[in-house]
Amino acid sequence: MAPFEALYGRRCRTPLNRSRTREHGLGEKSYSDKRRRPLVFEKDDHVYLRVSPMKGVHRFGVKGKLAPRYVGPFKITEQCGPVAYRLELPPHLAVVHDVFHVSQLKKCLRVPEEPIKILDQKQRSTRRRTINFYKVQWSNHSEEEATWEQEEFLRTKEM
Repeated sequence: MAPFEALYGRRCRTPLNRSRTREHGLGEKSYSDKRRRPLVFEKDDHVYLRVSPMKGVHRFGVKGKLAPRYVGPFKITEQCGPVAYRLELPPHLAVVHDVFHVSQLKKCLRVPEEPIKILDQKQRSTRRRTINFYKVQWSNHSEEEATWEQEEFLRTKEM
């Protein structure tokens, strides 16, 4: 029995064992790289930006576990490196740096819709206030697919 084994109750790790674990790790990496697809975005694509809600981070005006995980969508203006992209951020996010790593981005599957015109208006009264509803025609949709939206929702879409 070796002195190390008598003292610690286990065998000593030798440099030979470390080289075996390193080789084993490289094999795992090559196996996982075969299945993994790198995220690649093009210029003018729309992406969502990941917001970190944990550890008291207060970015983009949201904080806490119930805050949304992603904000956006934002348009990609250019690719700054192999894994970094510059986003077109709105003016209220001007304090945030506009270059983000690809791991912080998520592809937007649909192009964001913008209201084209208001077709109709109606009011609904509750006990305390009156709520305005507008029938809105959205971009990429016909007049038959127009939806009724609250005034507050339309104001947040404008920002």
